[in-house]
Amino acid sequence: MAVPKSTICIWYDTDAEAAARFYATIFPDSEVTAVHRAPGDYPSGKAGDVLTVEFTICGIPCLGLNGGKAFPQSEAFSFQIATDDQEETDRYWTAIIENGGQESACGWCKDRWAVNWQITPRTLTEAMAAGGDEAKRAFDAMMTMGKIDVAAIDAARRGD
Repeated sequence: MAVPKSTICIWYDTDAEAAARFYATIFPDSEVTAVHRAPGDYPSGKAGDVLTVEFTICGIPCLGLNGGKAFPQSEAFSFQIATDDQEETDRYWTAIIENGGQESACGWCKDRWAVNWQITPRTLTEAMAAGGDEAKRAFDAMMTMGKIDVAAIDAARRGD
């Protein structure tokens, strides 16, 4: 397999492999492709510990780095996952939350490794792209939500 020109590198304390394997179970076109162990001791680990994990999330190449606690995750980085309906939205949201994650606002949640996710129904993205009153109504509705309610966004788009 050729090395991709660009890869997202995600810093984990120690659990990059567990995170990658979890993502591969819930998102389509996702898999763990390689696990690399440290050839020597390093500041947050020992020789033989998992150092990096190559994986994909929805076809996007990623590299998980077990770098220790030096750099915590923040909302400055998130994965945005587009969903087609409420069932898909619920499935991803629930998988993340029930695996030790945390709910947030406006479609955002955080997994147990503190990586941030935006579970975003396409109807919301389409409403925002439409602009004008439709975007404003959908935006106002979204601002009251944790997990996005597709029916409520659709109603807001129509002006119901």
